[in-house]
Amino acid sequence: MRKIIRISDAMTAHMPGLKTWRALPVPGISQLDPYIFLNHHGYEEFPANNQGLPFGPHPHRGFETLTFIVEGELVHQDSQGFSSRILKGGVQWMTAGAGIIHSETSSDEFLEKGGPMEILQLWINLPAAKKMSPAHYQGFQKDEIPELRIGEGFKLNLICGTYNGTEGPVQSPYPQFMSTLEAPAGSKLHWDAKTEQIFFYLVKGSIKVNGREMNKRQLAQFEDNPGFLDIEVLEDAYIILGEAEPINEPVVSYGPFVMNSEAEIQQAIMDYQSGKMGRWTES
Repeated sequence: MRKIIRISDAMTAHMPGLKTWRALPVPGISQLDPYIFLNHHGYEEFPANNQGLPFGPHPHRGFETLTFIVEGELVHQDSQGFSSRILKGGVQWMTAGAGIIHSETSSDEFLEKGGPMEILQLWINLPAAKKMSPAHYQGFQKDEIPELRIGEGFKLNLICGTYNGTEGPVQSPYPQFMSTLEAPAGSKLHWDAKTEQIFFYLVKGSIKVNGREMNKRQLAQFEDNPGFLDIEVLEDAYIILGEAEPINEPVVSYGPFVMNSEAEIQQAIMDYQSGKMGRWTES
């Protein structure tokens, strides 16, 4: 059984017009290499004639963003010409790589009618050899993500990597596994973790994992020794479960850039200002 080092609560980090909790980094956990950042927006109900999501055009370099649309929708647009509207149950995976400018907003329909919203964004670091990979965007609706029945009552939504011969739709420059788990109260799962690092975040519900109770908006940190997870669902649960090998390189971050040195951060800023990450044009 994989030992739990700590269970941490997401911290309040509300934004204007948007309820937000920061689950990573938090006191005691600066990163879970290669996972470096997680924001949890919502759950909340947006009224009719709302302002929508506030994430206008901004740059990134050196890592990947994975956005889970648990409720509502998300409209993506970027300087590489990608654009899409992903609905409830879908995901957006963006390899920022060498650099990209993108926005994450709401559709005209959502601005007019409002509705439920719960969205999480996870930042996944890239190793030095992959940080300057070409920028790329992948968006998948719920019905494009393989849905597998596992354990006793669990549904696994396979985003990246493979499970029992099934492959997730997302391709990443850095080999990894990423999924979400959904299960009603009373469900049980024995999970054989195969990598040194586990990402385990409880979006909603209540569970026991390896004998420890977790509640919504909590992140578990596990030791890096081999071992399994035993999960018992106490209240209908939604879990983010990822696995990857640590990169084990220096991490220097500044706002939207994650690199290996201060010099690389300064270069990223200059490249963005000089237009090397693309120019923003509204579609």
